[in-house]
Amino acid sequence: MKGGFPQAVVTLFLCGDIMTGRGIDQVLPHSAPPKLFEPYMRDARDYVALAERVNGPIPRQVAFDYIWGDALGELRRRAPDAKIINLETSITAGGKPWPGKGIHYRMHPSNLPLITTAGIDVCVLANNHILDWGYRGLTEALDALANAGLRTAGAGRNRSEAEAPAVVALAATGRVLVFSCGARSSGIPDAWAATADHPGVNLLPDLSMEAADHIGASVQGKKRPGDVVVASIHWGGNWGYAIPAAHRQFARLLIDRAGVDLVHGHSSHHSKGMEVYRGKLILYGCGDLVTDYEGITGYEAFRGDLGLMYFVRLDRETGKLAELEMVPMRMRRFRLSQASLQDAGWLSDTLNREGQRLGSRVEMKQDGTLVLRWAPSQK
Repeated sequence: MKGGFPQAVVTLFLCGDIMTGRGIDQVLPHSAPPKLFEPYMRDARDYVALAERVNGPIPRQVAFDYIWGDALGELRRRAPDAKIINLETSITAGGKPWPGKGIHYRMHPSNLPLITTAGIDVCVLANNHILDWGYRGLTEALDALANAGLRTAGAGRNRSEAEAPAVVALAATGRVLVFSCGARSSGIPDAWAATADHPGVNLLPDLSMEAADHIGASVQGKKRPGDVVVASIHWGGNWGYAIPAAHRQFARLLIDRAGVDLVHGHSSHHSKGMEVYRGKLILYGCGDLVTDYEGITGYEAFRGDLGLMYFVRLDRETGKLAELEMVPMRMRRFRLSQASLQDAGWLSDTLNREGQRLGSRVEMKQDGTLVLRWAPSQK
């Protein structure tokens, strides 16, 4: 037994965006050149100053575990079988900013211990920042992640590599297969699409049945008995709780036609509603977990400083959801700390409001952990 569940259950850690470039990179032991090409900020250190103006001093050249803060204790205590993040930054100290793009994230390759310190297994890369510093930034990222022993999905030196899943072997039998893709609606430029002989990301042509069937063909070619399949998708805008009908339809197609067991959606800077369809979990937007957004104004109503650590337990035989617990975190002074009960309650209320139309709700435990409940008709 593990955590009260039989070994037939696999436990996954998921989260939304891990944005370790720009301001976060500047407080780590090794920093990329701080020059930016944004309309409003020209120096990545200004994001550090902005955060300090709101919440107080942030130390420099911090240890790699500083950023993760209380999240590390949760990861160690729960010991998931696989840890999956959306790593939303280029990894290079050089490169050239992608022309015409307003925001450019970059983390120094020597700061990769920030990711390995948390024991991350898979970094999905099909997002709108992995090529911010051009093809050099992408290839350096792929090399650095591989050299650090990290598995990747969603970007590669050609289309075949970008479409290939990351594979995590489980302790007993079976594997976790993670497929990563991105949609134009998240801001991924068309030019970033990987081709047969050109590097890039696994960019979805659309959210059609044909696109779902293409993913399904890849799943069928890789999936073996005892495997669970995660489809990690970067889609939609940064703000707002609305879930487009096309997203719901595509997520269900992935379950019905592609053999996917869990849909891991991200791009929104805050957590969105979720549903359980035919027993399979769909996370439409996991929100940010690590960012340098402290002090940025204009979207305070969404509480972008709050994030969730998703701990998902799936039945290995069926891929169906056994349990989902979410641990609320707050980003303050570039460090994750466990959210207050008041903040956890705000998240609970928000997810319950958004879950009404999706047949889901959450309950808050005494320690602030949120537990997903879903309507019997959705099981």
